[in-house]
Amino acid sequence: HPGMRSVFRPLLSLGLLLAAVGTLARAAGTARPPNIVILFADDLGYGDLGCYGSPNIRTPHLDGMAREGLRFTDFYVGAAVCSPSRAALLTGRLPVRNGMFGERNVLYPDSKGGLPATEITIATALKQRGYATAHIGKWHLGIVPGTTPRDHGFDLSFGLPYSNDMDP
Repeated sequence: HPGMRSVFRPLLSLGLLLAAVGTLARAAGTARPPNIVILFADDLGYGDLGCYGSPNIRTPHLDGMAREGLRFTDFYVGAAVCSPSRAALLTGRLPVRNGMFGERNVLYPDSKGGLPATEITIATALKQRGYATAHIGKWHLGIVPGTTPRDHGFDLSFGLPYSNDMDP
């Protein structure tokens, strides 16, 4: 269906999570660690990318990565919905262990909680290794103090605090 492109393009754009990018300069003579970029897309199915056969959705950049040898054929998330699956990816812990389960299954603009401040995220761990970190896209893990991207180790955050289809 031709209209599918216009539906999925914003979902892919807003759902991408750039968890950590770039490195800080190390002392002279020390090897630089690799850059790390994590793309996390909500509602992206295996058949939604051109490189896996989608006739309706154009994904030229991801298709290019696949042509160059980067293809993922198996991936599992910690939950079936966005907030707890994001938390699982960022913390390496299942939602039942990182606090993003039950009533906090999906956060809404008026939700009082979020990812607990006590959780150690990949951004926090990478900052301790000298990385600069950035979050770009949908956060959806809390908007109250203690739950924001800056509270969880990201130097920079640019994007939406929750889904773009939720009323403010």
